[in-house]
Amino acid sequence: MRGPAEAEAEDFVAAHTAIARPALVPEIPLHLATEITPIWQATEAWLGEQGIEPPFWAFAWPGSQALARWVLDDPSRVAGRRVLDFAAGGGLAAIACARAGAAVVEAAEIDPLAHAATRLNARLNGVAVAEAPGDVVGAPCRWDTVLAGDVCYEAPMTNHILPWLRGLAAAGARVILADPGRAYVPRGGLAEVARFRVPVTRELEDRDERVVVLSRLLG
Repeated sequence: MRGPAEAEAEDFVAAHTAIARPALVPEIPLHLATEITPIWQATEAWLGEQGIEPPFWAFAWPGSQALARWVLDDPSRVAGRRVLDFAAGGGLAAIACARAGAAVVEAAEIDPLAHAATRLNARLNGVAVAEAPGDVVGAPCRWDTVLAGDVCYEAPMTNHILPWLRGLAAAGARVILADPGRAYVPRGGLAEVARFRVPVTRELEDRDERVVVLSRLLG
């Protein structure tokens, strides 16, 4: 049963998005925004805060699209496994894993609106996605597979998460990093597993297409 705060957050997400289908994964409908400025301003007004992070949950970023496509193209990659969608945004990769038959799927986010979007999107697709509470960075490994899409866009973020992700890999998890050419992706300790050309919008990017490289992170 939804609590008042959860219901309010879900109502906000539903009111400021429309159901659309990501270009690379059209079989998964999502609650998405079409423009970044209006949803960003609405989020600041709703939270009563200025200078907040962009509402990453409102868009199907190229890294998440590539991860979802990779999973759906071969469901055996996650079927029966315990999966974490790290920095999940609106939960696209998590939903793909649930549809592919993962035993347990968790979505990790520190933004309550991202969790609200993931709940709405999971219900829209008729799948179950659990919330990984709080900041999971530093948590011991309890997953078989960890998907991390487009997380190396800032140096502080990369420096915060990369040692932990490498630790998960060393503990036996298969950690898949999806990078669409961001500046701070590590240059070593990666083994490429796939690449995708993902159509993107100039509302969010400086081009019409991003090449997303999926790599296994080595421990």
